[in-house]
Amino acid sequence: MTSINRRDFLKLAGLGGVVFASGLGCSATRDGISADRSAAEDFYFVQISDTHWGFTGPEANPDAAGTLPKAVAAVNALKIQPDFIVFTGDLTHTTEDPKERRKRLGEFKEIVSDLKVKNLRFMPGEHDGSLDQSKAFQEFFGATRYTFDHKGVHFIVLDNVSDPRARLGAPQLQWLSEDLGKQGPNTRVVVLTHRPLFDLYPQWDWTTADGSEAIKILLQHPNVTVFYGHIHQEHHHMTGHIAHHAAKSLIFPLPPAGSLPKRTAVPWNPAEPYKGLGFREIEAAVNRQYAISEFPVVRS
Repeated sequence: MTSINRRDFLKLAGLGGVVFASGLGCSATRDGISADRSAAEDFYFVQISDTHWGFTGPEANPDAAGTLPKAVAAVNALKIQPDFIVFTGDLTHTTEDPKERRKRLGEFKEIVSDLKVKNLRFMPGEHDGSLDQSKAFQEFFGATRYTFDHKGVHFIVLDNVSDPRARLGAPQLQWLSEDLGKQGPNTRVVVLTHRPLFDLYPQWDWTTADGSEAIKILLQHPNVTVFYGHIHQEHHHMTGHIAHHAAKSLIFPLPPAGSLPKRTAVPWNPAEPYKGLGFREIEAAVNRQYAISEFPVVRS
């Protein structure tokens, strides 16, 4: 039995969203329907990033306390639910008060518990973890770096925020190298992280201090794709054969790198509320391409 791929489903359902194809290799398709798809390997997941629960600032987002619940409702309303959901950091907004930090982490966890999908994956952002090396984060969500496998794809979660110097560190780089060395040459690898691994714009802290070392390791594998957050906007970049895809934020967008003298939130526009905010769906298809579909928090 043939099946319509996720991209075609989105078009047929009229769900909108911008679709970006990323990845290596391609299998023949006919009218958007692949004849050799395997249900065991075909899946999609949702990426949500930079929710910044606890943020207040009416100029940037007067609905700061409502955006995350609206996103939960939007994902729950999807006609086909994802296999799992990843949150790529900055779950909460930074605070120097350890008690308040734990309060925000607990509130965030309670809100996302309303998601229909219960297979949730978390990682810290610098707002969650740089002040206490992610100690509070780990109390609520566990490890800050880990791996998991899903239907033929190997996922690697990296922590480039717990060190306040924005470093992965030698032990984690060694761990990454050893883990990648265990993967076969045809294994599809997806890296999930908060900060960009490449130097997108170090002046705005859009970098990982030793990210080039991670990229050297990843370049040794032929099939790697990176999904990250931190920069509060959709962005696509290549380092060699590795595609890097940044996700939008749920709290406020940021301007393109270097477009302004100072990094500052794009002001809220009452005429276009929630503009620049959203989440994405990522289809991992048999043909090894990742179809990235961008969705708004609230559909107009």
